[in-house]
Amino acid sequence: MNSHCKTGRYSRGFSLIEVMVALVVCSIGMLGLAKMESLALSSTNVASARGLAAMQASSMAAAMHANRGYWSLQTVPVTTIVNATPPNDFATATACTAAGACTTVAQMAAYDLQQWAVSLKALLPGYNATITCATATLPVNCNIQIQWVEGAVAANSAQTNLAAIAPPTYVLFVEP
Repeated sequence: MNSHCKTGRYSRGFSLIEVMVALVVCSIGMLGLAKMESLALSSTNVASARGLAAMQASSMAAAMHANRGYWSLQTVPVTTIVNATPPNDFATATACTAAGACTTVAQMAAYDLQQWAVSLKALLPGYNATITCATATLPVNCNIQIQWVEGAVAANSAQTNLAAIAPPTYVLFVEP
């Protein structure tokens, strides 16, 4: 009867060691879930920035289509760079909001680029936009390229060197 009591006493509940192991396993699982959630939020921010870049490039393409008198000429500068940091070449563009304010297609293009630069600066911090047009043949075709800085969460220790990662880039082909 003593041996029966001994086995019953040992099989009644969990030992302290079993409870500690269960807590460690649960803690590791919770840390994994937290990491997955932070990566999901980071991916959402990355996708948002890429969507904004696509919309901004499309808006510039629409402005180029609206001002074909300028953008379809072979006299368009081969490369037009719009930076987030001053001095911006288009900061002093004539405001084309009043009737008769812009009298040439070049003034309208400069105003469109100025408004686009302001919009890009508000939406994509640290951007660099380049419009490269092939003017040697007709019709003129252009590439709108936008690069920006985005924050990222590293998935593992190999991804912690963010300086080695090329900045995200969006390119849109346009034939004005």
